[in-house]
Amino acid sequence: DMKLIFVIDSVTQIYTNGAALIMSARTFTDFTTQATFEIKKCDLFKLDEGPATQVVLTHDEGLQYYRTMQIMRHMELKADQLYKQKMIRGFCHLYDGQEACAVGLEASINLSDHLITAYRAHGYTYTRGGTVKEIMAELTGRRGGIAKGKGGSMHMYCKNFYGGNGIIGAQVPLGAGVALACKYLGNNELCVCLYGDGAANQSCVYSTFETYNMAALWKLPVIFVCENNRYGMGTSVERAAASTDYYKRGEFIPGLRVDGMDGLVLMELQTYRYHGHSMSDPGISYRTREEIQEVHSKRDHMLRHNMASVEELKGIDVEVRKEIKDAAQFATTDPEPPLEELCNHIFYNEPPFEVCGTNPWTKLKSISQSS
Repeated sequence: DMKLIFVIDSVTQIYTNGAALIMSARTFTDFTTQATFEIKKCDLFKLDEGPATQVVLTHDEGLQYYRTMQIMRHMELKADQLYKQKMIRGFCHLYDGQEACAVGLEASINLSDHLITAYRAHGYTYTRGGTVKEIMAELTGRRGGIAKGKGGSMHMYCKNFYGGNGIIGAQVPLGAGVALACKYLGNNELCVCLYGDGAANQSCVYSTFETYNMAALWKLPVIFVCENNRYGMGTSVERAAASTDYYKRGEFIPGLRVDGMDGLVLMELQTYRYHGHSMSDPGISYRTREEIQEVHSKRDHMLRHNMASVEELKGIDVEVRKEIKDAAQFATTDPEPPLEELCNHIFYNEPPFEVCGTNPWTKLKSISQSS
């Protein structure tokens, strides 16, 4: 691992395991300020024309996207570590491998737009405005968490972001409801509603058909996005679905299939999760290590197009690792929420119940069980 970087004139010395490697460094003016990238042609359904197959990326945009994806990646790797140390308990579904989906979607909408997703929610909590510290502290159930330590991995929220939803597919009709509110208020906003390939076969999304039907009838400003990471829990898409063309599932709703690892209606983003379905799933009993490594190989678009140097990207990596380290320190030392906080925020703008559904004068008590 890289221990230290410092620059002397035009030479960067990178110390690795005590040995100095001398690498020539170039100034910013040596690099391309923007480049045109060829992207894969999308598969279309009920659409005459798809997105452009050429996109322009600037140097600043590229570094911004890279940094965001690195933060999400290392945040999830730290969550993996803390879970194995039993600092994070309960359900925990990691998003590493799928970061480009979140970054691509967010680059195409505004923060004033709305987004709702399933339980693999840490990455979107960050792109929607949550901080790394708030997310990590929520995972460890601390007072400084984004839901005050009471939501955990699957229930995180911030402005215009409606979670993390633990019930498979339940966020889809909720997303349509958010879109209905946008149309009713006439605020020129939309809702992006995300679900996985496993949820695509659930009644809320597909079989019952109610959500798609209402969205089409009422012409709601909603984009349904299936993040197809190829495995619903431990079952491959080929074994789980008679048709894996998820972008066609809307029938009367236009759709397109996008390579979610390459960039950015009813959308299917083809992506891949590096971890198992959740932290309780090692993820190696139903797929080979070779398959994971093949997808895991790094892409180097910016380097190949002379838009950044290895040193510049590694500098971002160092900053990201420090930010994650500081957030993890906060998440493991911040106090847990006090007992009197437990039943707050059950209803909007009302006094808290001491215990939900019981006598409102009943007081919460902490009883220690002696051995």
